[in-house]
Amino acid sequence: MPFRAMLTVWCLFLMAAWSGFGQAASQSVQALTVDDVVAMLEAKLPEQVVLTRIKTHGKPFSLSTEELVRLNKAGASENVMILLMDPSGAQSADPGAPGSAPASDAASVALTSEAGQFTEVGVYYKKAGQWMELLPEIVNWKTGGVLKNIASVGVVKKDVNGHLPGPNSRNSTTLPLELTVHTPDNVAITEYQLIRLRAKKDYREFRTVTGGVFNTKSGAMRDMVPFEGKRVARNLYEILLPSTLGAGEYGIIWLGNAGAAGGMSSIAMGKMYTFRVLE
Repeated sequence: MPFRAMLTVWCLFLMAAWSGFGQAASQSVQALTVDDVVAMLEAKLPEQVVLTRIKTHGKPFSLSTEELVRLNKAGASENVMILLMDPSGAQSADPGAPGSAPASDAASVALTSEAGQFTEVGVYYKKAGQWMELLPEIVNWKTGGVLKNIASVGVVKKDVNGHLPGPNSRNSTTLPLELTVHTPDNVAITEYQLIRLRAKKDYREFRTVTGGVFNTKSGAMRDMVPFEGKRVARNLYEILLPSTLGAGEYGIIWLGNAGAAGGMSSIAMGKMYTFRVLE
């Protein structure tokens, strides 16, 4: 066989071999299983990494009820399960997709990977790179000029004045501040309020409202600070504070369905998670 013909045959052989290798490698990359996803979740990999791996797989999973339950127990978010069933859709499940949360939100990605350590209901803040629990304080309520214990207050859908002993919170921090709330089951972050406390000589006070009714004429909203709550895991929310937040005394309180049963819940309104922002 002439040398030129031999060279042509050899080139065609190499091209075919390389093509077969590429296809095999592609199939290897896409060989994703539910076991793989569970392993990544249990290893606490960032959700964005898990989502990207699912998108690379490119094929929808026909998940059984048992597999969905298993994924949920491993900590899979709604986005992960939706993308598994439809990797070509659910743009909101892709942190980098247009119209979804910015991919640069590294804090939320990191918080998602740390979700397993928030085992107790409460409010947490980051200090020196470590999550610390905000120590709560007992709230007394002032109605008609008289201080009352929370268990005896019978205010329904009205604004009330809260009273905290001492001029300062035991928790102090500086800006920027990272806050996380682990809510009870079936409680949304919208049931929490961020309150600016008014410091007096030997106590702090605030005004808020119960029952989800805002009576603006009485100034019930004067001490409320608007914030955005971003869900990062089951019962776990990141609090995005307003840029105008400055130094001072603050508190986070869950009012829940206060007044729904003819009085306030001692669980919902008995304590406030307070903190002091330093200059």
